[in-house]
Amino acid sequence: MSRSDARCTIASSALSAAIDPLGAELWSLKDAAGRELMTDADPRWWTGHAPLLFPFVGRSRGDVYRLDGQDYPMPQHGFARRNPFLVVEQDDDRLFLRLEADSATRAAYPFDFRLDMAFAIEGATLCMTATVTNRGETVMPFSFGYHPAFAWPLPYGGAAEDHRIVFEQPEPAPIRKVGHEPGLIARESFPSPVEGDTLIPTHALFEGDALIWDDLASRSLTWGVAGQPHLKIDFPDTPWLGLWQKPGAHYLCVEPWAGMADLVGFTGDVWDKQGILCLLPGDSRSFRMDVTLVDV
Repeated sequence: MSRSDARCTIASSALSAAIDPLGAELWSLKDAAGRELMTDADPRWWTGHAPLLFPFVGRSRGDVYRLDGQDYPMPQHGFARRNPFLVVEQDDDRLFLRLEADSATRAAYPFDFRLDMAFAIEGATLCMTATVTNRGETVMPFSFGYHPAFAWPLPYGGAAEDHRIVFEQPEPAPIRKVGHEPGLIARESFPSPVEGDTLIPTHALFEGDALIWDDLASRSLTWGVAGQPHLKIDFPDTPWLGLWQKPGAHYLCVEPWAGMADLVGFTGDVWDKQGILCLLPGDSRSFRMDVTLVDV
């Protein structure tokens, strides 16, 4: 069976989505006319589509993190995106996938976790909900993030330079950027590139890697060209946001995060890591992201 044959498809009359159980990765999102709303995955730039970031968002310094004085290996954005999820339930318009701890994950992350990923299409909205559960007997540190790459330009005739990110609220607060250690966050902040509630993205903005909001007022934004069909993206459970692309590529990643990479020079324990979440034994925490096609 080819990888494309292994993908699961769900749909409504307005949208269709293809999800790969490898990493529970959203692979495609199309409108009713079959127009692709996500990345073209051109290998010159980046072949990813929408990896899930777990058990940590971003890079740990040296690709190693310290837990209670012991070092563990951890690739950038964690290991969930490289692991096959079990298809628990599938219907015409919904899909439920699950990843559970095993001996391989425990070697890098010694916790008995469960990561459930629910996809549902309701009219013109794709609803995604990740639920992290601590099935062990000790407190579990973790972070979680989404990383979907949306088409830039969207397939409605607007020029790439006419696309805008419009936030739910004005965003005057300073932002973070990647620092001199690859993949790690600079300790200094930078002036917001947002004018009021609007960001005009350019390829040059991303020459230094991602733009990162760790003091974000909004939990919703739109992506597209004024007066044309566009995307509304809601992320009520994630307080931080990254925007990223490889300059010149045909996508923009809109990444709601609960957590982020290590700061430049960080040498502490994971419990001291910026944005780390702590889950008590038996508890769960969910993170929703909705993508709506607004047909004006």
